[in-house]
Amino acid sequence: MLLGQLRSRRTPPSAPAAMLPLAVFFLHYLPMALGHYDICKSWVTSDDGPSWEYYACQPKPMVMKEYAIVKVDPPGITCGDPAEYFCTHENPYLCSDECDASTPDLAHPPSLMVDKDEEGLATYWQSVTWKRYPEPLVANITMSWNKTIELTDDIVVTFEYGRPTAMMLEKSLDYGRTWHPYQYYADDCIEAFGMTPKKVVNLIASNVSRVLCTEEYSRWAGSKKEKNVVFEVRDRFAIFAGPDLRKMENLYTRMESAKGLKDFFTLTDLRLRLLRPALGGTYVQRDNLRKYFYAISNIEVSARCKCNLHANACNFREGALQCECEHNTTGQDCGRCKKSFRNRSWRSGSYTPLPHGSPNSFSDTARPEVTTARYVLTTDLKTSPTTLLSITTTEDPVDLTLDVARIEEAEEKAAPWISPTPPLLEPKLQRQEHPERMRANPPIPKEPPIPAKKHLKTASSKVLAHREPTPAYVTDPFKSPKDCECYGHSSRCSFIDFLNVVTCVSCKHNTRGQHCQHCRLGFYRNVSAELEDENVCIQCNCNQHGSEHERCNETGDCVCRKGATGTKCDECLLGFHWRQGCHPNVCDDELLICQNGGTCHQGQRCICPSGFKGALCQDAKCDSTHRNCDSASSSLMFSSLLLVCTILLSMEDI
Repeated sequence: MLLGQLRSRRTPPSAPAAMLPLAVFFLHYLPMALGHYDICKSWVTSDDGPSWEYYACQPKPMVMKEYAIVKVDPPGITCGDPAEYFCTHENPYLCSDECDASTPDLAHPPSLMVDKDEEGLATYWQSVTWKRYPEPLVANITMSWNKTIELTDDIVVTFEYGRPTAMMLEKSLDYGRTWHPYQYYADDCIEAFGMTPKKVVNLIASNVSRVLCTEEYSRWAGSKKEKNVVFEVRDRFAIFAGPDLRKMENLYTRMESAKGLKDFFTLTDLRLRLLRPALGGTYVQRDNLRKYFYAISNIEVSARCKCNLHANACNFREGALQCECEHNTTGQDCGRCKKSFRNRSWRSGSYTPLPHGSPNSFSDTARPEVTTARYVLTTDLKTSPTTLLSITTTEDPVDLTLDVARIEEAEEKAAPWISPTPPLLEPKLQRQEHPERMRANPPIPKEPPIPAKKHLKTASSKVLAHREPTPAYVTDPFKSPKDCECYGHSSRCSFIDFLNVVTCVSCKHNTRGQHCQHCRLGFYRNVSAELEDENVCIQCNCNQHGSEHERCNETGDCVCRKGATGTKCDECLLGFHWRQGCHPNVCDDELLICQNGGTCHQGQRCICPSGFKGALCQDAKCDSTHRNCDSASSSLMFSSLLLVCTILLSMEDI
């Protein structure tokens, strides 16, 4: 409590000097007393006087279900419209429970998954019963926050009336445009997903972000005894922070060095894909399908807002969570610089160096990347009246053409500029004031300057000069630095003379274009991200077997081959099955029906009973084990021979 009061009563810069030593003492040790990275800045005193000391900071964990938008699909999967009765596995033939959406006491809408249950009374969402068996009973539960969040504890899903025998947990990093598996759950992982079952506790540091299939939460143990399905975040943290999570600094350090580890716990949306309901420890009993359904009473998600270590508070405003940004950053995730601080690329804060990390902040006096340039002024009056000013850098050659009128005006007002040591061009000069500034502050050359008029009368003459490092965007003394706008994806520009444009060089973050404002081929624009965001371009990830090529449209949809469908072309249309791409079904349950009691296996082939063969089991086998087939074949052959003989005898009579 005392620490909380001290934190809320930081000593302002104008406080009496007598209070500063005590305040500095408490504020300096406040971050360690309150936890990891929960303070963005502290007022400290040094030999140079009092000043702010900045730290990497992050918000506290929150109960995220209170801010989630919950969606259930497909349409009609929620029970109650129309009203129906259902049973339980404990009393399978006592089907007196009713779900009716028109009656509040009997309705089970999706909102009941994230509400606050009263003590002793669980409210839950419920699906329709499996009355359409053998058609799969599939339901998707999506939680969206319209905000990037970082998991801080286990995800726990509580099921009523039994846990599913097969389900998936997926996450999205781009607000539901693309989805990635988080974990698979099944009572038989090999049968359901073709994966060997594993446990998170058996993971090691090198594979901590591995996607697993677990059988721990799917086998029947009674619907009242075992209700929870868990995505184990704490066990993965414990690989670095220890079983009791007391060494969180080890985890934070590893997040800075291990590629993709921080992103593994980061998401914008969660999705539960319920694939097969609880069966009560037996096979599906077709005589009573009312006891098969899904029911979820709670989805617990503990996480913090992702603020890129630039904020220690996150509030719900205007229908969405918003970071309260520090360190001259702004945006929903503190993912870009404030307008007056955009002259250097934005960077996320860092957990290191310990114990406070680095905010990677900067002031408005920061300068962009520099490079050494060489200026060459040439004049050739025999071939052209145009004067060329060529600027070449140590990395990219740039040619710039200026008209004679501008050069002559500059020569008359600033002859010392055309000398072995031209003055340093200042990037913030305006066009009309540049010559005046040069005349007011002429350089002091080591050798006498060459007169400008005399130099212009000499055809094909050159003056070479070397200068100090200069901001790379200063390629034209008459161009403003605002022309080099790359939205933080590049800090170097070049001037293309015949187009008269300034263009960004070596765009990063999968961007391209004059101002790095477009996405490279194979990527598409993340419309929910600012143009300055490093994640503004998302990889298409088109399935190589199902799509025509790697490119996608502006919404991330790939061009699918025949039979394929889905955003990434990784699913098949009705009548097709997946086998390294989509192929037409050999059999199905509607048109290409397996005959003679055969069963269709995944649309690829008919599994025929003993005694039959063929693509649809339409032919009888004829071998030593099937004598009836042999006798039938012999009889058929004898009949055919008899018919042939009869025809020949008739021809002889004629």
